Amino acid sequence: MLRIRVDDPRAVALKSAIQGGDVDALERQIRHDASLATARIVDDRGVARTLLHVAADWPGHFPNGARSVAVLVAAGADIDAAVTPGVQGSAETPLHWAASSDDVAVLDALLDGGANIEAPGAVFTGGTAMSDAVVFAQWRAARRLLERGATTTIWQAAALGLLDRVRASATSDTLTPHDITNAFWHACRGGQQSTAEYLLGRGADPNWIGHDRKTPLDVAHESGNGNLVQWLESRGAWRAK
Repeated sequence: MLRIRVDDPRAVALKSAIQGGDVDALERQIRHDASLATARIVDDRGVARTLLHVAADWPGHFPNGARSVAVLVAAGADIDAAVTPGVQGSAETPLHWAASSDDVAVLDALLDGGANIEAPGAVFTGGTAMSDAVVFAQWRAARRLLERGATTTIWQAAALGLLDRVRASATSDTLTPHDITNAFWHACRGGQQSTAEYLLGRGADPNWIGHDRKTPLDVAHESGNGNLVQWLESRGAWRAK
């Protein structure tokens, strides 16, 4: 596998073509050197990413992103390759990055190209692309993954307001009180009052200081759901921030 430094003229030209939306230039470079399709670009920290990662990188939504993905896949790019080494030991694929960027067009192109929707490796959780979409509150990507057949954990389902899935998960013998509270926190972050009400009834702690040192009321405020905020306050919830 070809590895090229991020400041190598080939890497600079490839990144410029992909993120600038110049698909013709991308195709010319790959025709000139077919090994570039599977190359890894290595930065100063030693992190190596594929050209598909470049297409899905934050902030995403690059011009002609879906076409760039299609060109790279047709040229033999490894669609499920993981960035190495990943943040906090993660092994994120291009699909994880597209989910993190809320880039539905690139996400669809990757799935159309055969990306594994259930590939593990998300930052923080080690989970699927759905995990990254929910962790970073990228709701369009999360809903598209759902439409494309992604599975969900209880906390992911809670964040999306999938009450039937939450109810089904809540019957598991392996579920802990922390799992219920964590799901409740995510329901509040997603602005999902019905799901939050159900989980509170299952024993969730309404004042858990959770991710980013925020309580359910903190993240409910961020969701913009005023009715949810009022309901939480009526149940004695308080803000940490």
